[in-house]
Amino acid sequence: MRRTSAYRVFAIFYSFAILALLYHHLIHLLHSPNTLSFFILLADVLFSFLWASSQGFHMCPTDRRVFIEHLEHYVKESDYPGLDVLICTADPHKEPPMGVVNTALSMMAYDYPTEKLSVYVSDDGGSKLTLFAFMEAARFATHWLPFCRKNKVVERCPEAYFESNPSSWFPETDQIKLMYETMKIKVESVVEKGTIPHDHITNEQEKQAVSRWTDEFTQANHPAVVQVLLEGSKDRDITGHTMPNLVYVSREKRPGSPHHFKAGALNVLIRVSATMTNAPVVLTLDSDMHSNDPQTPLRALCYLLDPDMDPNLGFVQFPQAFHGINKNDIYAGECIHVYQIHPIGMDGLAGPFHVGTGCFFRREVFSGVPSRTPGLSSDHLVSKSIGNKEVLASAHHVAAWNYENQTNWGTKIGYRYGSLCEDYFTGYRLHCEGWKSIFCNPKRPAFLGRAPINLNVCLSQSKRWGVGLLEVGFFKHSPIVFGLMEIGPLMGLCYANYAFRPLWSIPITIYAFLPQLALLKGVSIFPKVSEPRFFLYIFLFVGAYTQDCLDFLLSGATIQRWWSTQRVWMMRGVSSFAFSLVEYLLKCIGISQFGFNVTSKVVDKEQSKRYKQGIFEFGVSSPLFLPLTTAAIMNLVSFLWGMVLIFKKKNLEGMLLQMLLAGFVIVNCWPIYEAMVLRTDRGRMPTRTTIISIFLAWALYIIVSVSPKI
Repeated sequence: MRRTSAYRVFAIFYSFAILALLYHHLIHLLHSPNTLSFFILLADVLFSFLWASSQGFHMCPTDRRVFIEHLEHYVKESDYPGLDVLICTADPHKEPPMGVVNTALSMMAYDYPTEKLSVYVSDDGGSKLTLFAFMEAARFATHWLPFCRKNKVVERCPEAYFESNPSSWFPETDQIKLMYETMKIKVESVVEKGTIPHDHITNEQEKQAVSRWTDEFTQANHPAVVQVLLEGSKDRDITGHTMPNLVYVSREKRPGSPHHFKAGALNVLIRVSATMTNAPVVLTLDSDMHSNDPQTPLRALCYLLDPDMDPNLGFVQFPQAFHGINKNDIYAGECIHVYQIHPIGMDGLAGPFHVGTGCFFRREVFSGVPSRTPGLSSDHLVSKSIGNKEVLASAHHVAAWNYENQTNWGTKIGYRYGSLCEDYFTGYRLHCEGWKSIFCNPKRPAFLGRAPINLNVCLSQSKRWGVGLLEVGFFKHSPIVFGLMEIGPLMGLCYANYAFRPLWSIPITIYAFLPQLALLKGVSIFPKVSEPRFFLYIFLFVGAYTQDCLDFLLSGATIQRWWSTQRVWMMRGVSSFAFSLVEYLLKCIGISQFGFNVTSKVVDKEQSKRYKQGIFEFGVSSPLFLPLTTAAIMNLVSFLWGMVLIFKKKNLEGMLLQMLLAGFVIVNCWPIYEAMVLRTDRGRMPTRTTIISIFLAWALYIIVSVSPKI
């Protein structure tokens, strides 16, 4: 990209400014040692390390485009490789089955040869409610797929299509919508009641499938279930056209046996799909990430089949995009850095991270190191019917709870175990093994999902990611720092920037509290306006924020969304990243064990209304809110007290940076003040949280007041 040279020049100047600041800190600490100076130095050292690690994203940003109209010159449609789509869900009450059904239907309706397309759904909750939803989906698909094909519908997700402008509908749309609404009402009624009425089971095959859920069948203790719902070699749609395969999978679970959360579920899907169809291309998806472009597989093939591409190309990563984001994206749900800016920066190196969903893999990447054999073939396809008893027996066998014992699954094969961020860890290990990746970012988003509309859910999700990232950074068998030797310094910096991302909590927390506590005590800790170091601080702050803002604007985002992102970043630093760092340390010493919590996809109508209005959602007494409200109170009180000191001592010059810092935090904390004092709706800050935060702020002030020397 043209901006590369500017990035590199700025990095040089900024590096010198950082070195100058750290030098002054060190000299000051040696001449006047005190606790506050030490912590400020620590904060700036960590800021410097994390900034330096982020420069890997700016050294070689690359933008790519594909031209799918040229694909036919390289391969005929009949020679397209098989495609296995793997979708994971875990809880029908947190991830409503109709959402998963919409995702699967949008994949089944791809512009891709149906005889080469298979969709596998992993139900890690082992729920017959999810199975019933997909039984209904299989019936609806026989009408939906020909409807999309006949009318060349672009939006292949039924829910999204029926929410679109009716002026673009076709004559038979009302009829197909009625069928969809009937299915939706039936499925949601079954999920709400928790049981399947007998009259909803229409044939013997469905009866046998549901009969496996006996009294002994529980979420944590049940046999493997592999149910073929649609078989391409047998089933036809209403026009007589072949259907893609649709397979429901629920792996075996036994009490006390490790199941490795989502990574374990994906590995089971990889094995089951290998025994049934064994397509050379595998697409992994989250349950709520539906297709937004029916030609997405063709875009991936433009890279995977290009004879000029690196034969070690292992996966093509598409960005996550979200629908329903409010105007200013108040929770930074778009994650522009993760899904847009940073992948573009890594694409000029060995390729982007794997971000968990929307990724097309060569199946062979899950088997070990690159074979250096270019191209893809259809030779992988299994010739036997997927409904064959022998094939089904093999599928159940590889879904057994003890199948992975004494094997390399999770270490050298499949998704890697050892981190709650299985996607990040797996991508890291694949890059270390020599595989490359490509970032494909078409103008029309390939996939659309749903971002959290609740601050507590957003912070909880970040906390889980933080623990997972630290598990990778300090992984006992191969710490991230050793990856510098395997994937090169710039790629190593990129991975390190994410692996140690929770460490941001330390400098952010220090700057959110210590200067303000010093201000309450009337102590000036930053240089005066007349000192050169004052302008050094201004340059470092303004320079970093300006570069980040420009990155956002150049990616197509608005300045309002950039402001929301930097505010949420500070919230995460004080709250979720700090909690994840503590929980990881407690886990390391054996005090606690962190589990995998499924992010709820259920949408509350009142919360949704407030979210659309751009109003923050608090509402619950979450520990994650305590450091936020404490910091908000501390900065407001210290700012007001600083104003008093300025008028009394006329010492504006000595207190200016501390006042500016407190004022900056106050501006970012406005939604918190509003939730504590001005709001009366159910999303306001709980009174209990506010009272506890006041006591915490007061306790911090008392500690500083009785300290003889800060």
